[in-house]
Amino acid sequence: MDGNFNENDISRVVEADRAHIWHHLSQHKPYETTDPRIIVEGKGMKVWDQKGKEHLDAVSGGVWTVNVGYGRERIANAVRDQLVKLNYFAGSAGSIPGAMFAERLIEKMPGLSRVYYCNSGSEANEKAFKMVRQIAHKRYGGKKHKVLYRERDYHGTTISALSAGGQDERNAQYGPFTPGFVRVPHCLEYRAFEQEGAPQENYGVWAADQIEKVILAEGPDTVGGLCLEPVTAGGGVITPPDGYWERVQEICHKYDILLHIDEVVCGVGRTGTWFGYQHYGIQPDMVTMAKGVASGYAAIACLVTNEKVFDMFKDDASDPLNYFRDISTFGGCTAGPAAALENLSIIEEEGLLDNTTEQGAYMLDCLGGLMDKHKIIGQVRGKGLFLGAELVEDRDTRKPVDERLAQAVVADCMQQGVIIGVTNRSLPGKNNTLCFSPALIASKDDIDHICDAVDGALSRVFG
Repeated sequence: MDGNFNENDISRVVEADRAHIWHHLSQHKPYETTDPRIIVEGKGMKVWDQKGKEHLDAVSGGVWTVNVGYGRERIANAVRDQLVKLNYFAGSAGSIPGAMFAERLIEKMPGLSRVYYCNSGSEANEKAFKMVRQIAHKRYGGKKHKVLYRERDYHGTTISALSAGGQDERNAQYGPFTPGFVRVPHCLEYRAFEQEGAPQENYGVWAADQIEKVILAEGPDTVGGLCLEPVTAGGGVITPPDGYWERVQEICHKYDILLHIDEVVCGVGRTGTWFGYQHYGIQPDMVTMAKGVASGYAAIACLVTNEKVFDMFKDDASDPLNYFRDISTFGGCTAGPAAALENLSIIEEEGLLDNTTEQGAYMLDCLGGLMDKHKIIGQVRGKGLFLGAELVEDRDTRKPVDERLAQAVVADCMQQGVIIGVTNRSLPGKNNTLCFSPALIASKDDIDHICDAVDGALSRVFG
């Protein structure tokens, strides 16, 4: 740790934090008697708190963001140089880093062509929803306005993003919600037995067919968009079953529904490809992304569309309403695309997609070894360096463990100096999946360290 704080300095920081900061996803009552944790410095895979304690970060900044690790001077320098030259101009005009990153990004996304900049994943998804609504009014008399979303998926914190939120505890107490958002069933095969009529064979096709049933019930002429995560994140790290995505694509084509893939977590390398959907041979109409785009070195999010969607907003230039009448103030910041350009180059130059695939497979094997040892683990799953371990009281009944015990595993790992995650205030009675998303630079030694910590924690919490 290279920080220059002395004990008196950091005490002042802690007290300022306690008095004035409203932390995310946190109950603050305990801070009346204990100190809030302050992360002071990061380097590579490690961070240090205010007490100088070193932690191996297995969640990339807590929420799947710092894909290329901490302390990347070349990204910081690129941001600094860009800010001196031009820090901001509204997105109604262009910028050099904005144009250059858009070009580089589109090279990674065959079939897509246009980049709309904004500042967060929630906002990017809102833009996509607005496009679906505006197209409905332009072409379908406002009727084809509904957006389908999936149980267990998550698309952001704003009210309309929560309206498309498939995690009931995330949504609790924030309604009433925006009308026109309709839920479809999840595709977690491990819990297929909880879904009426689910088969033991060809579950993926069956799960996709449930989407078609919802479309038919709502009326195909009322459904304009389908918004899905390629791998469900906070809802339990759910990889799609075989046959699922191919059938989803067929359904969207059949009913003229725009396919919107939310890559806010999976995008820019997390699963071992540039984007998670690219594992499954599908072609979306819209893709949203945020977290890993610049690895947290600057705020940036993007909505990327194909030319078909783009052309619908310029087909009648004489109509004063016939364009996307939207703006994102901080979508005009140049730091984001400047950081994203360097982030992209690092991933390419250091072969981090290959490393993610290799180390992800190794970590999945390590977690499988823990499953052999600890009966409390019901299933391990994931893609690349985006992995989960679902904890159950009994493997036959698959009853979830009490979430307080899952949280105790996380706390034990933290005491060991390893930061892992767990589904948090997401699913009533089912916040039982440990979550892992180490940076794409992770080594086998890092993976061993993480798994050893989990092994010890499981032994202490469950015996």
